[in-house]
Amino acid sequence: MKIPGMLILGGAVALVLLLLLSTAVYTVSETEQVIITEFGKPVGEPVREAGLHFKMPFVQEVNRIDRRILEWDGPRTEIATGKKTYIFVDTFGRWRITDPLKFFRRLRDERSALSRLEDILGSETRNAIANHDLIEVIRTTRDRQPEQSDTLDDLDTGIDSGSIGRLHAITKGRQRIEQEIQDAARVKLAEFGIELLDVRFKRINYNPSVVETIYERMISERQQIASLFRSEGEGEAAKIMGKLQRDLAEIESAAYRTVQSVRGQADADATAIYARAYDQSEVARELYAFVKTMETYRTLFGPDTSLVLTTGGDLMQYLDAAAGKPRP
Repeated sequence: MKIPGMLILGGAVALVLLLLLSTAVYTVSETEQVIITEFGKPVGEPVREAGLHFKMPFVQEVNRIDRRILEWDGPRTEIATGKKTYIFVDTFGRWRITDPLKFFRRLRDERSALSRLEDILGSETRNAIANHDLIEVIRTTRDRQPEQSDTLDDLDTGIDSGSIGRLHAITKGRQRIEQEIQDAARVKLAEFGIELLDVRFKRINYNPSVVETIYERMISERQQIASLFRSEGEGEAAKIMGKLQRDLAEIESAAYRTVQSVRGQADADATAIYARAYDQSEVARELYAFVKTMETYRTLFGPDTSLVLTTGGDLMQYLDAAAGKPRP
C-alpha cells in the first residue's frame, strides 16, 4: 500500500515545526534565572520570571544561572598572626548572584565563581589575621573579660605578662574582624555580579609544631595559678588558726582568772570559818595549832627527807613531846 505524497510532506512539515517549537520554547523555574546568548554573546535582559518563554531556534542558547543562596567552603589555610604565630584557619561563606548578566560576562559558571571567591576571601582573611593578634580572632566580643587564659603571651594568646591568667582588653573581636573581611570582599565581588551575604571562621587551630609547646605552657600556667590559690589558702588558714589561738588564749585567761578568783574567795571563806571555829577557846586554839602542824609534817616529811632543825623550833614541839623530851 502506497503512502500518499501529501501525507509524507505533511508529516515532514509537522516534524520540522515540532523541532522548531522545541528549540524555540524553554521554561524558567523559581530557583533560576536565564541569560539568552546569540553566537556566544548575551542578548537582551536576564529572564527572571518563572514560566514558559520563547527564543529564536538554533541561533539562541539558554544559559541557566542559580538565583538561590549558594555555599562557599574555603580550604584549610595556614596563616601567620600579628605576632607571627602560625595557625590553620577554616572559613565558610554564603553568596548569591544578583547581576546575572555581569556574572555571565565575567565568570560564566559557578566553578569559576567559586575559584574567584576563594582568591578574594582567602586574601582578605590572610590580611585580617596578619593584622591582629590571635586573641582578637578567637574572642567574640570586646567587652567580655574572662579571668583565665589558655597560654602565655609570648605564644600570642593575649595574656598580660604582668598578671597570671588575665586577658588584656581586645579592640575588635572575632565578629568585627569577620565583618571587615566581608565588607572588603563584598566590594570586589560586586564587580562580578555577586553579593556576599556572610563570612565566618569555622575553625581555628594552632600549627602542630607549636601545639606541644602550648600545652606545656598551659600546664605550667595552671600550676602557677594552683600554687597561687594554695598559698592564698594557706595564708587564710594561718590567719584563721592565729585567730583561733588568740581567742582560745583569751578564753583560757578569762577562765583562769575566774577560777583563781573563786578559789581565793573560797580560801578566804575557809580561813574565816577556821578562824571562827578555832578561836572559841584556848583549847580550840591549841587544837588548831596541832592540826596545822600535823599537816605541815605530812607535807615536809617523806621517805628520803633529811632536815636540820633547832631544838627550840616550833616544828620540834610535838616531836619532842612524842619522844618525852622536855622543851628548853
